[in-house]
Amino acid sequence: MKKKEVSIFAFFLLFAQPIFMTSNLAIARGASGFIPPVSLAFWRWLLAFLILVPFVFPSIRKNFKDLISEAPKLLILGLTGFTFCGAFPYISGLTTTVINMGIIYSASPIFIILISVIFYHEKITKLQLFGTLCCLLGVLIIVCNGQFKNLINLSFTKGDLWILGAMISWAVYSVYLMHWKSKFDLFTKFTLMALAGTIFLAPMYYIEEKYFYTTEFNKDFYFWVIVAAVFPGIIAFQMYAKLQKYLGASLTGLTVYMMPIYSALYGYFLFNEKLYNFHWFGGFFVFIGIFLANKNLFKLR
Repeated sequence: MKKKEVSIFAFFLLFAQPIFMTSNLAIARGASGFIPPVSLAFWRWLLAFLILVPFVFPSIRKNFKDLISEAPKLLILGLTGFTFCGAFPYISGLTTTVINMGIIYSASPIFIILISVIFYHEKITKLQLFGTLCCLLGVLIIVCNGQFKNLINLSFTKGDLWILGAMISWAVYSVYLMHWKSKFDLFTKFTLMALAGTIFLAPMYYIEEKYFYTTEFNKDFYFWVIVAAVFPGIIAFQMYAKLQKYLGASLTGLTVYMMPIYSALYGYFLFNEKLYNFHWFGGFFVFIGIFLANKNLFKLR
């Protein structure tokens, strides 16, 4: 592929990949009422693993000793990036909107900065610190629906808190992944982390089935599981890997900033959700914070 063709294709991927990535938030909202949240997360990652493992099994078998040595790290990444970030958004979708989820999730790069500064002693300027505070303010505005008295009364939407937990877990996953040098390629790592996430989801799935919800294995179940495994899972990851190849990690990181835009479109067209003033104010502070902190973000990526 020629350089000009690569540039056009990469430019297309930069805007197309977040459509698939953000579709997971729309799935979280749309699947609520049809399939229990943990059940959806469990079967989604199990299906993704089963689809991909035939392609990466020769690499795993060839590097089995590396698999044993890297197992603890794979389990941590699977827990944070696949178990928590797999189940929490779906639980969130029961009680909050796609718009809220998208805006709150877009603040994950800021938490990546905070975690990197605290645990890996990354340097941060005063301007970047101010940007971080702006972004945190924006998240608080969204979480408390623009009513700061809710902070005092602890009156939050449960779904907002779940997606906030997912966002923080994604930040932990991202930082750990950035500082981990693996002998496996990205495709193989994704497959192994999907397996690790499924392993941790198994007991949560059992508890959900026994004490909370029962999964009905009908056409709705198969539809949502397949869509979740393929579109925000396998396809989104493959497009992300292509972006990293063509543009590098820094520019690829821009995709997460488009989530509020695409989540708003999903919410508006698919679920008749409305944009309120606190969405605009919260989103404004999130974007201002990201803009001010972008130098540090690009350094990390």
